[in-house]
Amino acid sequence: MAIFSSGKYSTLSTGRRNKMVIPDGTWIKCKKCAQTLYINRLEDNLQVCWCCGCHLPMSPAARINMLTDAGSFVEEDTELRSVDKLEFFDSKSYADRLKENIGKTGDNEAVRCGTATLNGIPFSLGVMNFSFMGASMGSVVGERITRMIERATAARRSVVLVTASGGARMQEGILSLMQMAKTSGALARHREAKLGYIVIMTNPTYGGVSASFATLGDIILAEPGAMIGFAGPRVVSETTKSTLPEGFQTAEFLSERGLIDRVVERKNLRKELQFLLEIFHKTV
Repeated sequence: MAIFSSGKYSTLSTGRRNKMVIPDGTWIKCKKCAQTLYINRLEDNLQVCWCCGCHLPMSPAARINMLTDAGSFVEEDTELRSVDKLEFFDSKSYADRLKENIGKTGDNEAVRCGTATLNGIPFSLGVMNFSFMGASMGSVVGERITRMIERATAARRSVVLVTASGGARMQEGILSLMQMAKTSGALARHREAKLGYIVIMTNPTYGGVSASFATLGDIILAEPGAMIGFAGPRVVSETTKSTLPEGFQTAEFLSERGLIDRVVERKNLRKELQFLLEIFHKTV
């Protein structure tokens, strides 16, 4: 057996036939249609499958680049870090889980918050990261979002929040649930100042996040196929002992029933956000 290298790929020779060895991280499978997708092309297509249109997960950095003027995003409150006040332990300690997720994602929390501009219009932006503990809402997530909203209120800026979450962070118990009231209170004061708040829901947005700041937007947008709700369809079906309608909890289902204002494809989000920010900016 011998391995021959030719440029980017290697060929494995077994004596009977040659087999192409594809480097790790070159291809992934679409979770909806199972089509094999070339990662570089997928990045150019904003992480949207060109075969079925499935909107695959997108990193916070990529979302920020997509929704802001180049180099305009200034992140805030990066010094705020979660701590294991309850000394929570399930299969491993909460402290170990935090270290593991920081190493895996390169972020130190499940949300990035800061200021930016889009077409020169200043606004505050928060982007949740589902890869960090399922973007669960812990004390630091709530505090970062609250501080962002309060600064936006003082500076008379609109707020844009890209949501994704599995719900409250169980490792922080009641401290996590308190963030629902805290963020909602900050948004109430923002609204009293007659300032705009735009939510962009991505897949999935569940639990305490959907029950608080994710559904309080003046305008609520969602990506196609995003799953949105408090509890998942299986839990709802088993609890109510009923058969759920087709498409239950999808963005399209909720748009038809008035919870979502508009379902917007990712390629159109920047233009849509710019349009909305211009409207809110004129009213300041």
